[in-house]
Amino acid sequence: MLDCLSEITQGAPEEAPHFRKLLGAEDQQHNRQDHHQLGYAQTEHQHDTSLRNDASQDLSATKSGGGSWRLARSSAVVALAVGVSRVLGLVREQVFAGLFGAGRELDAFVTAFRIPNLFRDLFAEGALSAAFVTTFTKSRAREGEAAAWRLASMVTNALAVVVGLLVVLGMVFSPEIVDLIAPGFSAVPGKAELTADLTRLLFPFLLFIALAAVAMGVLNTCGHFGVPASASSFFNLASILVGLLGAWWLAPDYFDVIWQSGGRAILDGEPAARAMKGMALGTLAGGLLQLGIQLPSLWQVGYRQRLALSFRDPGVREVLRLMGPATIGAAAVQVNVLVSTNFASTLGDGAVSWLNVAFRFMQLPIGLFGVAVGTVALPRASRQIAAEDHEAFLATITSALRMVFALCIPAAVGLAVLSEDVVGVVYQHGRFGPRDTEMAARALVAYTIGLAGYANVKVLVPAFYALGDARTPALVALFSILVNAILAWLAIHQFGLGHTALAGVTSAVALVNFSILLVLIQSRVGRLKGLGDALVPILAGAAAVGGVALALRRLVPGEDFSSRMTVLILAIPLGAGAFMMVAERFGLREMEGLRRRLAARWRSR
Repeated sequence: MLDCLSEITQGAPEEAPHFRKLLGAEDQQHNRQDHHQLGYAQTEHQHDTSLRNDASQDLSATKSGGGSWRLARSSAVVALAVGVSRVLGLVREQVFAGLFGAGRELDAFVTAFRIPNLFRDLFAEGALSAAFVTTFTKSRAREGEAAAWRLASMVTNALAVVVGLLVVLGMVFSPEIVDLIAPGFSAVPGKAELTADLTRLLFPFLLFIALAAVAMGVLNTCGHFGVPASASSFFNLASILVGLLGAWWLAPDYFDVIWQSGGRAILDGEPAARAMKGMALGTLAGGLLQLGIQLPSLWQVGYRQRLALSFRDPGVREVLRLMGPATIGAAAVQVNVLVSTNFASTLGDGAVSWLNVAFRFMQLPIGLFGVAVGTVALPRASRQIAAEDHEAFLATITSALRMVFALCIPAAVGLAVLSEDVVGVVYQHGRFGPRDTEMAARALVAYTIGLAGYANVKVLVPAFYALGDARTPALVALFSILVNAILAWLAIHQFGLGHTALAGVTSAVALVNFSILLVLIQSRVGRLKGLGDALVPILAGAAAVGGVALALRRLVPGEDFSSRMTVLILAIPLGAGAFMMVAERFGLREMEGLRRRLAARWRSR
């Protein structure tokens, strides 16, 4: 079968009319321009033949089940690394909550870090990474290693100039930025000023994370997923360790009071502000380490930095061309969270922190499933599009979406049912009290409604990039941002609802964003067969997860730490087992394949 497919694809006409026919006459005109800029023109027959062979192997493997398993195995490597990072991120947030509680200082830091964190998502997990991987993959395949390394150096130098200028502007205009994103802070004495100081401290983080994103793109394209995915773990480690040292150095009196009172003392004002600035220095150190930890691997794969810089270079212009609209396309969720921060800033101390705590739990499954699968699928999909293998591209995207659905929907149900247990175990320490746990848990329940939408946007947006289309997700994102702003304004200013409504609006808009992208990509490349068939077994398995969680909550009552920890320890393996059994019984083929492979490995031991 593989030989047959290889013969068919190698013997296909250069223009691949069956694939271009799908795009329509108007799209063909756009694509001719895009193909010229993206380097799709078939300049080297040897590279074309190699790409077609790779895509044929991908399609053959997918049909036999091996492609989905390889995608899952590579995604598991990234998921493991991202999972460690997300857990460390929770530890980092736990340190912040325990030291400062959900009050003025934590609200100020969360808001100050919102802009750099937005750029981190765009660069490390979104626009820059996707745009660079797409362009670098094609340059490497069409023009060879030397041209690809030259492109990487040019992009790095261009980013250093552009982002460096952005950092300087951000530091100068920090007070104006705070007034824009958190206008309600000015009503609390010292809150806007502290937020501006923290924003100024954190802005250089953008430069470190932009350069780290280029390193991540190079390593992913070269087949190295573990090191770049692990880099954010080092960010979190440095943020915790260096942050605590910096806080102790700047505010030893604050730590003395917190230590003597067992974390229950309230010491706001100047000591708390100085301690928070120390934590901000730790975050800055973490960004630098996230870049530095990838440099040895870059050297090993052959990357050498050059001083060349030209914004007219076709490759650089292509990355920037893709990244412009791609930034909007990838930013929708984070911009919507930023809008929520804007409205939550008018609800008094605590609301911004509660939303941040709740969304932090969403970051774990989004990173484990959506980001991991999307990271692995993008280079593969880009190769298949370069080879003009439409069927293999459809199979890759369908497998990725099915995988994310199968992981995110049961996770959302479990998080919703056990929301207070999850928040209480991680955060209810020191100055983060029971009321904070309840408020954050309410927001978490609202956020879980959109979890599958959040995560699958991380798969669909890069799929459009692989097609050379960054405009479509950008337009959809702009629409979702507008709808989110209108609904959030109505929820707060017209209906007088609280922070939970803001989380619910963000979730609803994420689902709308995903649904529109799904419809549009199918109109572009054809129906994703097998996606709808997976929903029934996935939903049945998710219901089983919810039943297990509810049963455990009744069997182990109580709101103390030990009771909640017991419930969580039991819920994860029992819920996973229940999902696998029920989903397989209802016909989810991934579960059957997983069970067979695990059984085969067990027998071979």
